[in-house]
Amino acid sequence: MTEHVLTMTPGRSLRDAARFMAEHNVGAAVILDPEQPGPGIITERDLVRSLGAGQDPDTEHVGDHLTSRATFADSDWDLEEAADAMAAGGFRHLVVVNDGEVIGIISMRDLLHVWRPSSRPA
Repeated sequence: MTEHVLTMTPGRSLRDAARFMAEHNVGAAVILDPEQPGPGIITERDLVRSLGAGQDPDTEHVGDHLTSRATFADSDWDLEEAADAMAAGGFRHLVVVNDGEVIGIISMRDLLHVWRPSSRPA
């Protein structure tokens, strides 16, 4: 799990989200909205869907393109449980929460680094 979670607010533009993810070399960002009960997530896939639909990334807002029906991992899940949830849901990022607070994010890259140590960058 990556404990340094990159977050954004839902009012940012999709271009801002794309730039933010590119600058940090990540495929997702956690969205924190004080108006909502829990976190959201925006992924590369969400950005591609919007662009593919011909929407303007400068006028579209992150909050309107969050991954629907997001699944969150509880902090007591083991790695296999997280991997099973990701495989079953067909997604590549899983936000980890503890008592409603975001404490980390697991990506497919994280899983590969654990199960295939030779895949770690030099």
